[in-house]
Formats: sequence, C-alpha cells, structure tokens
Amino acid sequence: MKKILVTQTSMPPYEEYINEIKDVWESHWLTNMGPKHNKLENQLKEYLSVDNISLFTNGHNALELCLQAMNLSGEIITTPFTFASTTHAIVRNRLEPVFCDIDPIDYCMDVTKIESLITDKTTAIVPVHVYGNVCNIEEIERIAKKYGLKVIYDAAHTFGVRYKGQGIGNFGDASMFSFHATKVYHTIEGGGICYHDVELGRELYKLRDFGIKDAETVDGVGTNGKMNEFAAAMGLCTLRHVDEEIAKRKKVVECYRENLDGIEGIQLPPIQKNVLSNYAYFPIVIDEKKFGVTRNEVFEALAVQHIYARKYFYPLTSAFDCFHGKYDVYKTPVALHVSKRVLTIPMFAELHLDCVKRICSIIANMKK
Repeated sequence: MKKILVTQTSMPPYEEYINEIKDVWESHWLTNMGPKHNKLENQLKEYLSVDNISLFTNGHNALELCLQAMNLSGEIITTPFTFASTTHAIVRNRLEPVFCDIDPIDYCMDVTKIESLITDKTTAIVPVHVYGNVCNIEEIERIAKKYGLKVIYDAAHTFGVRYKGQGIGNFGDASMFSFHATKVYHTIEGGGICYHDVELGRELYKLRDFGIKDAETVDGVGTNGKMNEFAAAMGLCTLRHVDEEIAKRKKVVECYRENLDGIEGIQLPPIQKNVLSNYAYFPIVIDEKKFGVTRNEVFEALAVQHIYARKYFYPLTSAFDCFHGKYDVYKTPVALHVSKRVLTIPMFAELHLDCVKRICSIIANMKK
C-alpha cells in the first residue's frame, strides 16, 4: 500500500526547471545575489503586493536576522504554539520569549492576553499566522502603537494569503515567509522578509552577507544567508504554478470539510472573514471526551494504514527539553490543551480526493 505523507512537495515540470538553470551554467554565477535571485525578488514583490522583500537561505535565517537587524533587547511576546524556529530565532538573539496563550478557534495569539504580559523590558511582539490563519492584525497593531513595540510576523504558513484585499506581508514592521519544500510555495529551501523601512532592508542586505557593508568595510556581525541561483531558479518556476497549486489545495480542503463536518468531537479549521486562504494545512482538534478516542489513537490508526499525519504543534516550544523546564506551560492552558489534541492530516495539491475520503472514513469510523 502506497504511503500517504502529511505533505508532498509540489514540483514544476522537469523540463521547465532545466531550461531555467541553463543560463546559470553559461554565466557561472551560482550565488551572491545573482540574476535569478534578483529576478525572483522582483517577481515576489509583485506577487505578494509588498513594498520590499529580501531573500534568504531559509525562513529561520530570515527571522533571526530580522530580529538582529532591528537591534531589539529584553523581552519579546510570542506564542508557544508554533514551530521551533520562531522561539529559537528569539533565543538565539539573546532575547527572552514571553509566551502568550492562544485563541481556541484560530490557534493564533490571544490578543486579549497580550497587554498583561507587557513590561518595561518588552520591545516587540512576534505573532504567528498559525496554519495560514490570520492573526487579529488590527488589535495587535493597536497594542504595538500604544506601547511603542515592533511587530514581526512569522508568516511562514501564509504565502499568498490576502487580508481585506492586502497581501499579508504588508502588516507589522516586517513579515517572514518560509519557502521550504513543505510549503505552499517553495524554492527548495529559502525564505524572505517583507518590510517597509528601507533602512531595515539595508541592514538585512548586510547581515545576510557576513555584515559586509562594502569591499573594505565590515561593520556588522552577520552570517551567510544568501539564496543561491538554483534555489532562486526553482522559485521562479514554482511561482508560475502557485495559483494552480492553491486551487488544487482548495478542493482537498473542501473534500475534508464535506466528509468531517458535523462529527461531534472534531473541531475543523475556521473559515475566516476577509481572508483569501492558501489552504496550507488541515488541522483537526480531537476532543477525546466527545469523540470517544484520543488524538494519539487516531494518529496510530492512520499510521497502520500507511497514512502519516503529524502532531503539529506538539510539544509546545516552551516545553522543549533544551529549555530545561524554564517556562511554565500551565501559564498557556489553551495552547497546552490544543497541543495535546491537534492533528494535521495529509494536505497537498496532488492528494487524490479518493484518498481524502478514505482518510475521513477511517477517522469517522473511530468515533465511539
């Protein structure tokens, strides 16, 4: 029986990619902000409808360097219900994450809890558009303006998402996108930062190139965060097909909703107002008291059938072993509750609807 993984990378036609990289062979320009890199920056800027974008080797590198470029200090309010990268980017900048609980419906930061966490050490908020769900942007902006805080969105899941007609990368002081192979849009590995302030852009340009300002001046402690030409070439190819990929994902989501809606004990993702979705993930939250079995039992039953879901996000980042119990997970009870019950089920453009129906049937038949 063929395995069904939780995700599958979308690939452009083989010949299209080969044609795209031919002139790389001719130019011998493989990295260091080459023609493909620059062309991709311009095309992404247009597609995402943003003022500026800088490309990086990956989304984590982009977020980490963005925080560094802003010269932040002290405490950063963020969410523990996220991928490791968000929290690690904060900690690796020697900043202190302060964990805010999440909304039980969209799983993004609960904006009613933010102000109580602000101290005289708080310098920024790093919210996450979880699973492609859009945060409460207006309230986060209000709070940030009231207290003079920076807002850096982790928008790793929201490539191509629009909110009230605007590209999602326009909000906050900056937004990070991941172009990892598992995402809706990818460059194999890659990432980007969208921003408004051109001075921030200059700092990002410098930091992703070892802190080099010019041929004889290195005035920043940077790293090698430059996207290479082969990754950029893949990005140019996949960008031509991304709208088609999102349309296919929409059909998969609609099939899941049709077959799982109304099952007591299974919470489906919200349909948000004023949001043009990219259908990045399909998480379900299983209430074992109403459904009759646990998330882990569903996970295992699917695996027996060679269907590989993911406990995403579990554990909370605040519970990671690397922090040695430093953070109290019980201070974010909703996030803790959801993390123990959430399951992201297979979701990708080429997932056949017959497979979707089979997955739904296995889950539905487990209800007691």
